[in-house]
Amino acid sequence: MPDQPPYTDSVRAYYAAHPSPLVAATGIVLDPRGRVLVLTTSYKTERDLPGGGVEDTETPEEGLARELKEELDLSVPVGRLLAVDSRPPGPLGRSLVVHLHLVGPLTPGEVSAISFPDGEITDAHWLSPEEAYEALPARNAPRLRAALAALYSGSLAHLIGGVPQPGSPAGLDPARRAELEHAGAFDTAGHRASRPKALTAASVVFTDTAGGVLLVQPAYGNPDHWHLPGGGIDSDLGEIPRAAARREVREELGIDLAPGRLLAVNWSHRPGYPARVRFLYDGGVLDSAALARIRLPATELLQWRAVPRSELRRFVKPALRRQIKACLTARTTATGPLELHAGRTVPEP
Repeated sequence: MPDQPPYTDSVRAYYAAHPSPLVAATGIVLDPRGRVLVLTTSYKTERDLPGGGVEDTETPEEGLARELKEELDLSVPVGRLLAVDSRPPGPLGRSLVVHLHLVGPLTPGEVSAISFPDGEITDAHWLSPEEAYEALPARNAPRLRAALAALYSGSLAHLIGGVPQPGSPAGLDPARRAELEHAGAFDTAGHRASRPKALTAASVVFTDTAGGVLLVQPAYGNPDHWHLPGGGIDSDLGEIPRAAARREVREELGIDLAPGRLLAVNWSHRPGYPARVRFLYDGGVLDSAALARIRLPATELLQWRAVPRSELRRFVKPALRRQIKACLTARTTATGPLELHAGRTVPEP
């Protein structure tokens, strides 16, 4: 039996006759240097971000993709939703809902290929975020600021009239959040959503019989920055750090070994980004037979190597190098677990 339409003609006509908000889609288009694309148009006196109104039966993503092609001859995927801004009725008498999506970062080739086929755009400017805030009109700059905050925090911004709302997971100023918390202005859901988040990971420190530290070279990101075996903790699935460490070693090295004792917990933080918490476990010493059993996933890791402590500088970033050295010391002296901040031991009071 064929599927029946979910609505009758009369129901569809009823909803079609009701006023609805205007819907627009905006692209936060970034280049490889993290600069923002800001446009000069032939029909506005103010600079603007790419995008425009959503037409007919388009989704916001489809509307933005169409606008990018029409305005800039740019055919690239529309990325994740960063922010939603709702504005009350303005001069047109209609409320407006704006979806802001990440586009890019574009490759150098995509940047150089931008053109203005329909004549609506007269110039394109690649500006730093701070320059873009200054260049855009007052109604658009707060949207961009909140959208970039959502991008870097891995979250989503909820705006009304460009103002982040209490409970918005991104874009809410920390001082304002603290003020609302102290005033008891949050409900439970809003408080949970607005609190800063942390990413958690578990790593294992293995050495070979000569004392070299086992490192793996990633097939993603910067291949010059090698890692310890390990990865993110699937806390949403109920996984605990120790179980994550064992799973990651099994997936990355092809060997199933229960981690030893916890050597350290490291906390690191960059302004605007989620904090990162890493649990570091002792994997013990791998002999030649154990090393021969290592099998790397081809799509994730390029190679492994046992690196002498004196050569770690060539392979890992300073913060990870400090974590590794602290763990090796804790292993040798049977101390710990250590409390580390960016690889440095946090002194006890």
